[in-house]
Amino acid sequence: MADAFAYAPAIAVFPLVAFVVALVFGTYMPKKGAFAGIIATGGSLLLSLWMLVTVAGGEVRHNSEPLYEWTAGSAAAEAGAEGISFSFGLLIDPLSALMLVIVSLVAFLVHVFSLGYMNDEGETGLPRYYASLGLFTFSMLAFVVADNLLMAFMFFELVGLCSYLLIGFWFRTKSAPSAAKKAFLVTRFGDYFFLIGVVAIAATFGTVGFAGEDSFVVAAEAAIDDGATLFGFDAQTWVTITGLLVLGGVLGKSAQFPFHTWLPDAMEGPTTVSALIHAATMVAAGVYLVARMFGYYALSPTALAIIAFVGGFTALFAATMGVVKDDIKQVLAYSTISQYGYMMLGLGVGGYVAGVFHLMNHAFFKALLFLGSGAVIVLMHHEQDMWEMGGLKDKAPVTYYTFLAGALALAGIVPFSGFWSKDEVLFDALIVGLEQPVILAAYAMGLLAVFFTGFYTFRMVFLTFHGEPRTETAEDPHGVGWSIKAPLVVLGVLAAVAGFVNLAPIAHIAGWDIAFLEHWLDGEYGSVEGLTYHAYHETVAFEEGYVGSETITMLLSAGLSLGLALAGAFAAHTLYNVPEPERHATKLGGAYSVLRDNYYQDEYQVWLAEGLTLPLARAADLFDRTVVDGAVDGVSTGSLFGSSWVKRIQTGLVTNYAALLVAGFVALLAALGLYGGWF
Repeated sequence: MADAFAYAPAIAVFPLVAFVVALVFGTYMPKKGAFAGIIATGGSLLLSLWMLVTVAGGEVRHNSEPLYEWTAGSAAAEAGAEGISFSFGLLIDPLSALMLVIVSLVAFLVHVFSLGYMNDEGETGLPRYYASLGLFTFSMLAFVVADNLLMAFMFFELVGLCSYLLIGFWFRTKSAPSAAKKAFLVTRFGDYFFLIGVVAIAATFGTVGFAGEDSFVVAAEAAIDDGATLFGFDAQTWVTITGLLVLGGVLGKSAQFPFHTWLPDAMEGPTTVSALIHAATMVAAGVYLVARMFGYYALSPTALAIIAFVGGFTALFAATMGVVKDDIKQVLAYSTISQYGYMMLGLGVGGYVAGVFHLMNHAFFKALLFLGSGAVIVLMHHEQDMWEMGGLKDKAPVTYYTFLAGALALAGIVPFSGFWSKDEVLFDALIVGLEQPVILAAYAMGLLAVFFTGFYTFRMVFLTFHGEPRTETAEDPHGVGWSIKAPLVVLGVLAAVAGFVNLAPIAHIAGWDIAFLEHWLDGEYGSVEGLTYHAYHETVAFEEGYVGSETITMLLSAGLSLGLALAGAFAAHTLYNVPEPERHATKLGGAYSVLRDNYYQDEYQVWLAEGLTLPLARAADLFDRTVVDGAVDGVSTGSLFGSSWVKRIQTGLVTNYAALLVAGFVALLAALGLYGGWF
């Protein structure tokens, strides 16, 4: 089985080939290059499943010899200089093997769905679309298997570039290019900090490797144990600083406060792009990076607490905005921001398994909901306003029931997948919060967000599918084909059953060994030396007497969360599951305006750019032109002025030169006589 790793590079290479084929030959191919992408992502999926089986057999892959080496640190060391080795290598372990399957599966289903969605009504530019999908999939898969921080950063950036191309696919409109630029600039701002963090880690520890005895995680742990001082800071403080710098890139990509504003605007891209980028790939990249560096962040309780608090706040903050949105894709956009907040909360409280578990479940049910919204948009002849819909339940049963499965998972209703992972996140946060008040505040925000999640999720379901049709389009919707229905069915099944891979609450209560994902991620199916996976808080609260009974606490936590989700769903049912629903959100008055305008975050950022950054830039430019350039120009002006006078004596006449020599000699004699006492 170990020979399977020899084919691992092909997982990323297949979509890269599809990118070239679609770009060069797509115009002449059936479906404009779609089949090249389907074949490529299908091949990546099969190989990813092979990697998963291989890792399950106890094998892992970490390249002792990299695929490609830029700089050889060993060569520099032999020459008597300090050197850092930068290379491309593969790291395939339980975490990356799981993520490979998630990414390749969703990418494959998105390609299939695109056959019916993007080819509808004579869409143009399809070779460019499929080429961009291929390049994006290649970038994300390469990021997943990166064995070092620099390689991860490079593909992290390439994912951002591809998102710019895909979000701005309909570049002839005004809104899509603007949204693409906003996504690119906001995420790049966070990535500046990420780059500084990469440089700082490399300069401090002499390595950027994730795994092995020479990884920066092992080096950092040794520095903390030795009480070392790094760049004027104690080792743990320096780990916190560098970890938070890397976190800047994470907050940008995973759309966490305050870098979340790009994601709702990104809905201007095709819905298939939203299903790929916002469910399982680009936005997941930030959370995946925290999971990959979990051992590093675990060395800094401060960094973890910040991650947890930002996650809890973002979960609630975004959920409140989702309750007033009328565009079906906008509801899902704010839902995505909120759900990634839960993942950050889980990882921040040390719940490595819980965070990754929710990442997996969310990839399936949110891809389902985005593709389901795409099916609704096709049904409604590209109408996205939910108030223009209604009554689609009986007219599109496959879309309805699969969408409902995704909605139940998103709201966290038992036994759908979201219930198990969301409640594990909240339970982990509660346990740590009983010891640390700041975490308890993050837990409270995450718990309150559950109610809003249940409300906006079922408000969306009822307005879209229930009641009477509110427009002629809803009365006679457009049909959808197998290429749209098949991916919905696959993801609908996963949304219903994926949670059963880690029934941690039941496993703990009943003593059954059914927490399969927990065993998988904790390294029991193969591990790489130097990687830290285990959550450090699992039993601390109970051992120190913060909680009387683990079973009772777990049941209370799950019951409270489920009760809030059901309460939110029931409130939505009461208000919107009626023949002629009203716009109840407008009755909130000023609060509605604040929520509708997204807490004025866009206005704030515009003010920050135009009212603060631009004046500072202009002042710096004025200083540069008047003081810096003025000093340089003054020196040059003086030099030119002096030379203009000096050059006048260069006449070319011997008699003039002789006269000047005599005059100079006389002046010299006079000076010597005057100051030398000759006269």
